[in-house]
Amino acid sequence: MTLHVYNTSTRQKEEFKPLQAGKVKMYVCGPTVYNLVHIGNARPVVVFDTLFRLLQSEYAEVIYARNITDIDDKIMKAAAENSEPISTLAARYAREFEADMAQLNNLAPTIVPYATDHLPQMISMVQRLIDKGHAYVAEGHVLFAVQSMAEYGQLSNRSLEDMLDGARVEVAPYKQYAGDFVLWKPSRGDEPGWDSPWGYGRPGWHLECSAMIEAHLGETIDIHGGGRDLVFPHHENEVAQSCCAHDGKEYVRYWMHNGYINIGGEKMSKSLGNFRTVRELLQQYKGEVIRFALLSAQYRSELDFSADLLNQSKASLDSLYGFLRDAEEVVADPSVDIKTQPFYSAMLDDLNTPIAISELHQMAKALNKAEAAEKARLKGLILQAGALLGILQQSPEAWFTSTAGSAEEGISAAEIEALIAERAQAKLDKNYARADEVRQELKALGVVLEDSREGTKWRRE
Repeated sequence: MTLHVYNTSTRQKEEFKPLQAGKVKMYVCGPTVYNLVHIGNARPVVVFDTLFRLLQSEYAEVIYARNITDIDDKIMKAAAENSEPISTLAARYAREFEADMAQLNNLAPTIVPYATDHLPQMISMVQRLIDKGHAYVAEGHVLFAVQSMAEYGQLSNRSLEDMLDGARVEVAPYKQYAGDFVLWKPSRGDEPGWDSPWGYGRPGWHLECSAMIEAHLGETIDIHGGGRDLVFPHHENEVAQSCCAHDGKEYVRYWMHNGYINIGGEKMSKSLGNFRTVRELLQQYKGEVIRFALLSAQYRSELDFSADLLNQSKASLDSLYGFLRDAEEVVADPSVDIKTQPFYSAMLDDLNTPIAISELHQMAKALNKAEAAEKARLKGLILQAGALLGILQQSPEAWFTSTAGSAEEGISAAEIEALIAERAQAKLDKNYARADEVRQELKALGVVLEDSREGTKWRRE
């Protein structure tokens, strides 16, 4: 079976064939760094990190770029409120974003381009669009003329009239058409900006990604990913800029978009006040639990994010790590190939992670009942499957004894071990009442004891 993905531009699932054999170029829209990121921002990172892992298992070379937008009106507003330069605020929140995403077991992209490092490329693209008749200068602004592109609206499947009705477009007297969008805008007073042929100013948001893709990945890329909310206007406008700057050359071969996250039955948004930051969630749940929760639904589906989902995800991971702990003495067979398994077929089917996770659980249950040789094979498959999903990357012992948050909270591992030793001695002394007291004391502290022939193991709830 070969990889199939749902292509937003054709609105159907297609076999994935990279432009260049053995090489994949993928770009995913990263954050605008003016605050800590919320769980909605994390979903595309986890989804496309998982796709990155899968592509690496299929192709010799995968170039994955995920940008940082470090110039934007929201950044300017936040920096002004903090009385600090935008570069200082943006750099700080870029670091916080990377730290949070690392906690969710995301690999580092191949390239992390920053918008402010690509002003010459942006200015060059704008000038080309003007020269080709697709953009015009008006009152210090440069605007893209959407009516100059016959195919404008194809990605989002909207007519110009529909786009005007459904979008909050700025109606400005200097626009030739109300739907025209900004490529370059003037900066006034103490606003950040750069010199350009059209005056001191700054780029429009849509322009940034087009210029960074051109600079690092070329005129045509294989995959462009992001959240569904970016289809229009952001990605529609990227298509317009890039195709017109490159004389109609194809910009993106496969557009992939993840679904929304809902909280309490409503789409998560700052305006509704129902968003949760990743940092806040990491104080309550391990990053791997959050990642598992984000992968529990197929990426194109909407995801109802709740404490119940997180608790279910933790229980699932406890189960998987529990099976691995029971097989801790078994050496995984390095010769096995996960590509022969139903798990991998599910991953190739448009990243169907719910089915893949179900197959992973089936392998783990089989591991629990298998004989020695079969245990080695199954453990090897489970670890390979976990690596593709970005889970099961630590030892079972570390999983069960670590806590959420940046620092160990409550009772320490050393104190737990001391109480377990006291309980063992109490049993030897036939002081069963004290042994039961220790179990209950630990349970009250969120520590569960599991007795077996091999001794007593423990885990945090």
